[in-house]
Amino acid sequence: MTGPSLAAALTPVSGGSDDRAMVLAAFMAFIVLSLLLCVLAGPEDDTTADFYIGNRSLTPVQNALALTGDYISAATLLGVSGLVAVAGYDGVALAVSSCLAVGVFLLLAGPLRNAGRYTLGDILALRSPGPSSRIAAATATLAVCLPFLVLQLAGAGSATALLLGLTGPGAQQVCTVFVGVLMICYTVLGGMRGTSLVQIVKVAVVFTTMVLLAVLVLGHYGFAPGSLLTAAERGSGLHDRYFEPGHAVGGGAVGRFDFLSLQLSVVLGGACMPHVLMRINSATDGAAARRATRYAIAIMAVFFLSVVIVGLGAAGVVGGQKIRAVDSSGQMALFLLARELGGDTSGVAGSVLYTAVACSVFVTVLAVVAGIALSAAAALAHDLYAHAAHRGRMAERREVRSARWAVGAVGALGVVLAAMAQGRNLQSLTYLALALAASTVLPACLYGLFWSRYNRTGLLWTVYGGILSTTALYACSFSFSGAPTSLMPDHDFHLIGLQSTAVMAVPAGFLLGWAGSAVGRRVRPAEGAAPNPRWRERVLVGAEDE
Repeated sequence: MTGPSLAAALTPVSGGSDDRAMVLAAFMAFIVLSLLLCVLAGPEDDTTADFYIGNRSLTPVQNALALTGDYISAATLLGVSGLVAVAGYDGVALAVSSCLAVGVFLLLAGPLRNAGRYTLGDILALRSPGPSSRIAAATATLAVCLPFLVLQLAGAGSATALLLGLTGPGAQQVCTVFVGVLMICYTVLGGMRGTSLVQIVKVAVVFTTMVLLAVLVLGHYGFAPGSLLTAAERGSGLHDRYFEPGHAVGGGAVGRFDFLSLQLSVVLGGACMPHVLMRINSATDGAAARRATRYAIAIMAVFFLSVVIVGLGAAGVVGGQKIRAVDSSGQMALFLLARELGGDTSGVAGSVLYTAVACSVFVTVLAVVAGIALSAAAALAHDLYAHAAHRGRMAERREVRSARWAVGAVGALGVVLAAMAQGRNLQSLTYLALALAASTVLPACLYGLFWSRYNRTGLLWTVYGGILSTTALYACSFSFSGAPTSLMPDHDFHLIGLQSTAVMAVPAGFLLGWAGSAVGRRVRPAEGAAPNPRWRERVLVGAEDE
């Protein structure tokens, strides 16, 4: 699902000074608490295992909470709940797709953990040792992470400016820099263990808030699900068409095909994001990875059930026409619902409810960008610098130091791009990032883990061919130009009448991997590029890290 426009969604914060002051106080309290957690739980020594994976010290339950935090983004809170409110069936289907992404990851969690060490490059190098596989893995990681990082930083900057009652573009750019500096501090000070604790705190806040809202919605209708469904259908403005597909991206065959492509990108792309793969490497072994993922699925199921209930409640309590009048995509539904439900309580209780919703969005954005920055920095420091440039013969202390500098470099680049992009509609970048993950990272991992004939040429074709084809398809779609929601709405040179092109990009990625492997079998392998002869044993049963 596309990332929401946080600036639009948080406009009402500036409406009430009491609410704004309470939200600001809670937001600053979270910043202080999270920085303190990062300092206390940060790396105890300058070893790569401590910085990248926290010495695998998290329990399966803690890892499950952190993994859940990686999957919950601002799009989940605002986008999915809003889509349920204004589009009914399509929103519920997207919530189910988000849960299915974790289910797909469950099938891969054990083998990925057995094959991996720290990064995506470690997983791919098991079958194709050498600098080329490391460079390809780092390229894929950065290609997927950078659009997400820019999107989240830009939204967080806009939201922070609105907290302070500022609406000018200059203020939003300054706040973007402020949030970016915070993200860099989280990652540099805390490493994997510190960012994991921030994710755990985030999940506690967001999960509690959404469950509370769901309970309040059910209580509003006497805990009768039938009454809730009837009210949502009546209040949505769509009447008996509310639970029919085709409201999210348009009706007809093209619209349904576009929505199918979006669901495909959410399920397959969400299952193999680089920061999620790095997270699962922090599990002690493959069995612990599967256990953590099962726990995460249970948490996500309850969470998304709450999201659906809240979306239905927004349609019934607030009304679809009022939600669309503020934001046609429905991304304001969560805040409007909190305001309406808060009106049924005392003034303080209503302000607390609204504050909890607003802070949930802030917490979500800040925690997500820290995890993304860590995975991107690890790709630069571990795959490119330590292995591709120095052939894996770098001292651990020096590698950790380079990783911290890489965090600063990635963060600075993300901040600059996000500040320059303020005022643009960046939500289509999520389409690009998810499609890239599904068409490059997923085929490379599946082929590398389970296909014995996969080779270095197939890997390079998968990654570079997948990136080029997916980016080209994105540039020719409505996501890039030709629509008001495009990245470049003032231009129109689209050739594909779809928002999401994953339905074409994903098969292309798999075909490129197969074709490259067929070509590579005719080429004599380069010296030192032979795969680990025990790769299958390691993938299936695990082995000690090198």
